[in-house]
Amino acid sequence: MTQAASPLTLKVLTVNTHKGFTLFNRRFILHELRDALREVSPDLVFLQEVLGQHHRHASRIDAWPTTSHYEFLADTLWSDYAYGRNAVYPHGHHGNAVLSKFPIVHHDNLDISVARHEKRGILHCVVQPPGRAPVHAVCVHLGLREGHRRSQVEQLCARVRDGIPAGEPVVIAGDFNDWRLKAHRMLCRCADLDEIHVAARGAAPRTFPAGLPLLRLDRIYVRGARRSAPIALAQRPWSKLSDHAPLAAEIDI
Repeated sequence: MTQAASPLTLKVLTVNTHKGFTLFNRRFILHELRDALREVSPDLVFLQEVLGQHHRHASRIDAWPTTSHYEFLADTLWSDYAYGRNAVYPHGHHGNAVLSKFPIVHHDNLDISVARHEKRGILHCVVQPPGRAPVHAVCVHLGLREGHRRSQVEQLCARVRDGIPAGEPVVIAGDFNDWRLKAHRMLCRCADLDEIHVAARGAAPRTFPAGLPLLRLDRIYVRGARRSAPIALAQRPWSKLSDHAPLAAEIDI
């Protein structure tokens, strides 16, 4: 497929939804989160810790949606969505999700869990904007242990190198739990990725905890973009909608 002469600008946003609750699970805020997402109106949304199902919460919380959380958030604004189930427990399951205004023509979920510890995954979606090359949207949630993250980043690098054609744009976003920036350095070396905020501002953004961010946990990486730039988001209402602050960016492909 021939790339169009003029660039297509994609607005992307990533956020760890904390299963629809505020910090310390004090309040259920999925409805407010949907309103905030609709206000920004990104073309691609990368979600981590999004609930697919939870029978106990559904029976106890009046405002609990009748659909999965990712379907509820997609509503009528994002026509396509994909979900990668990672953690399964007696009352339900959660994982990563991608919401898209363009068709998702293929997706698969790579289990990157280490042994029997935290269940983690990489959700790889192939998004098809009209008249353009496919865009690979990869939603990531890495483990809390550095040794686990090292193994998980190696699997992510292998997916980018071996599973994505060199000429097709890549957007990788999510919660990397990488406060020491070791995973960041590995990704830049092994997969030829650029982190948008680092490239623009010289440092990864602080995103956790959302009310007073101290740790640099969340990222947006690109490969094969013509241009990319961070988008500043207002502190309110986002600081009250999860334990992680979201990140957003514009990407020209």
